[in-house]
Amino acid sequence: MFLLYEYDILGAFLIILIISSLIPILAFLISGILAPIRKGPEKLSSYESVIEPIGDAWLQFRIRYYMFAPVFDVETIFLYPWAMSFDVLGVSVFIEALIFVLILIVGLVYAWRKGALEWS
Repeated sequence: MFLLYEYDILGAFLIILIISSLIPILAFLISGILAPIRKGPEKLSSYESVIEPIGDAWLQFRIRYYMFAPVFDVETIFLYPWAMSFDVLGVSVFIEALIFVLILIVGLVYAWRKGALEWS
C-alpha cells in the first residue's frame, strides 16, 4: 500500500530541485565544450537563403504588430474546443462562441481604427 507519510517530501523536493537545476547547466556546459569554435566566412554568412543580405541587420521595427496580432492568434485558439464538441454542447455554447467572436471583431476594428495595422 502506498503511504505518503513514509516518504520524506522535503528530501524528494530537494532532489528534484537539484536535478532540474543541473540538467540545463550540464546541457550548456556540454554544448560549450563540444561546439566548434572556428569562425570563418561560411559561419558568418547567411544560410537561410541564397541571396546575400544588403545593409545592416539592425533595423528598428514598429512594435504595433506584435502588440495586436498575437492577441487575435491566441484568442482564436479558444474556438477549437467549441468546434470539436459543437454537436454535444448545444445552442447555448454556440451563442457564447458567437459573442466571443464578436468581441474579437470589435477588438480588431478598434485596432484598425487606431492605425495599429498600418505597415507604412
